[in-house]
Amino acid sequence: MKKWSLFLSAYACLCLLAACGASGSGTPVPGGASSNEAQTSGESSQPAAVTTVCRVVSNDGSLLLAGMDGDSNIYILTPEDATNLAAGTLVEVTYDGSIMETWPARFSKVTEVHTVDGGFDDRCALYLQVLEDLWEVDSGLNGDLTYIGVDLSQTSLSDSERAAVAWAFAGRHGGELLTGTWEELADQGYIDRENLCWEDGVLFSITEKPMEGVYSLTPVTFDAQKWRSGLGAYFFCDCTSVQTADGHWNGYSVGSEAIS
Repeated sequence: MKKWSLFLSAYACLCLLAACGASGSGTPVPGGASSNEAQTSGESSQPAAVTTVCRVVSNDGSLLLAGMDGDSNIYILTPEDATNLAAGTLVEVTYDGSIMETWPARFSKVTEVHTVDGGFDDRCALYLQVLEDLWEVDSGLNGDLTYIGVDLSQTSLSDSERAAVAWAFAGRHGGELLTGTWEELADQGYIDRENLCWEDGVLFSITEKPMEGVYSLTPVTFDAQKWRSGLGAYFFCDCTSVQTADGHWNGYSVGSEAIS
């Protein structure tokens, strides 16, 4: 009789545990609802839509975007996902919350792309043009390249904008991208510090400078250079560009040019 009572007690405990498990929170699912909650309410367990703000850096068939508001990622939007937007446009991209692990990254299942009013700024396009102009001058420095180094650390671009500009530039010229200062690339063994040369690469850099005087519109001054060796470099000095009220940078002027 005592054994039968113990069996009934054990059976009751098991039933109680099973009931608790059935009414528990369940396994969390994307979108913030648990699996049991989704089943009870009849709602789909699909992830909730996510919206992120990005800057259009370039449009070479697909849109290259730089994440904003602390997002250091860069993204590619295919023509199917976006209309023909100009570099500098600020956009909100709505997608299903998943990011494909590529470089640049890609949004999964984009549902909407629209512009943000008043957010236009095409400084990325300005600096990309400066790099292209440097590529064209003294073209002999571009020969037999494996690496294209880009240093935008001394500009006011965000980390994601710098990464996007560098990636776009290196991609256009078929080189393997390296980012960093001259010192950093020398420390990593790419630049020969002792002989002051980069045998299989060239370093492009832009350095913003403080402006003096009072201006009605927003200006920027900078130096730009491409460097392959102590005796192989080209410089754009005291360059100036002015930003208009609508966010456009209208080209730039070069104060002087130098070669070594």
